[in-house]
Amino acid sequence: MSPSELVFLEASVQAALIASRQVSAVDLLQAHLDQIERVNPQVNAVCTLVAEQALQAAKDADAKQARGEPIGPLHGLPVGIKDLADTQGIRTTRGSPIYAHHVPDTDALVVTRYKQAGAIVLGKTNTPEFGAGSQTFNPVFGVTRNPYDLEKTCGGSSGGAGVALACGMMPIAQGSDFGGSLRNPAAWSNVAGFRNGVGRVPVWPGALGYTSLSVQGAMGRTVRDVALQLSAIAGPDPRVPSALPFPADVFRAPLERDLRGVRVAWSRDLGRYPVDAVITRVCDAQRSTFESIGCRVEEAEPDLRDADHIFQTVRAYSFAHRHETHLAENRHQLKATVIWNAEQGLQLTALDIARAEAMRTSLYQRVAAFFEHYDYLCTPTTQVPPFSIEQEYPTEINGQQLETYIDWMGLCYAITVTGCPSISVPCGFTPDGLPVGLQIVGPPHADVDVLQLAHAFEQATMFYRQKPQVALA
Repeated sequence: MSPSELVFLEASVQAALIASRQVSAVDLLQAHLDQIERVNPQVNAVCTLVAEQALQAAKDADAKQARGEPIGPLHGLPVGIKDLADTQGIRTTRGSPIYAHHVPDTDALVVTRYKQAGAIVLGKTNTPEFGAGSQTFNPVFGVTRNPYDLEKTCGGSSGGAGVALACGMMPIAQGSDFGGSLRNPAAWSNVAGFRNGVGRVPVWPGALGYTSLSVQGAMGRTVRDVALQLSAIAGPDPRVPSALPFPADVFRAPLERDLRGVRVAWSRDLGRYPVDAVITRVCDAQRSTFESIGCRVEEAEPDLRDADHIFQTVRAYSFAHRHETHLAENRHQLKATVIWNAEQGLQLTALDIARAEAMRTSLYQRVAAFFEHYDYLCTPTTQVPPFSIEQEYPTEINGQQLETYIDWMGLCYAITVTGCPSISVPCGFTPDGLPVGLQIVGPPHADVDVLQLAHAFEQATMFYRQKPQVALA
């Protein structure tokens, strides 16, 4: 098997090859480093590479296995860490000139768990400044390009992670999601990105441990590869008040399941958001796929009134809390959208926040009632196809003007507000060859169920097999 074939194998297959000693961790890492050297200059997905450090870790992994010591589920697999998560001894810029030379002295919990499971950190993946917005560019490393069209955006904020996976530069990747940051870039790089339920993968350090809508999670070329990562990074932590008390081993079970009779609600727009016609056509063409695997599909969506207000309020106060000092001391180094979002939060009153949280509780209860009648909800992941890298964000869809830089992400952020697990899986391509994602949503805490339906859809369609030419040339 050639190195170029090796890097595009499923992560679970790569892990099995290492476990059976058919491939060494060093050889696997070198194959990915070679792919990065060849492809990354064209797409700019990996922003900080620590090749020597990774090679030493791979040698240590091979030595550990040679001694007959137990190995973890991710043993020897190279992983990219989003440039928002702290990595001990590895530059972590958050895409901001304020942190351009920042090198943390500790790992974030999610990074620790990747390492404990045997993964080898090969570097950091690019992200927008402070992860704000779904267009991956920043003044430190520049823009990350869509591998299916280098003049288009890859989305964000886990944009570098999605592109690196699509291009065979790493088999697994860590990311995070507030308003769609694992799902949007997955859709536009033709990979899988899973927003697990809040608390499923504990976030530490994290200042808003009780109330944050942001989650840490995983991206992979297949749903199985996402589940493999969750089997290592999920599970409770006593330092995190929102951590769920469920062990990670629930993600080790096979994803195959009899889905006959499962009730799927199909929504083109969640009853409230403008969606480009090409997205609707591509997604609608796959409705029959669910019927072919035995699902009962009908058009419906939950009552998501107030979702926009809730999301904008929670996001604003979290930005205000996070960037109060940055505004005071480094305002000139912040992009306009970060300033706007933080200042929106500073203008909120305690009553504004309390009302939004009360709305959020009511919305959750309506969604829970909806899922008494349906097992899943399916929507497009994005409202538009990938747009030009010269455009920071869409300002209109179907002639409808959008007020803020995140209005075009409603299909994802409305689901964020519900607290439900959701995944984007490859759903097809536009006539000009750009990937489209389908979002599959499950009831609260039904993370495994979401992965099971997503896996069945993925295996029935096989869209994930279509690789970008830039990675194959």
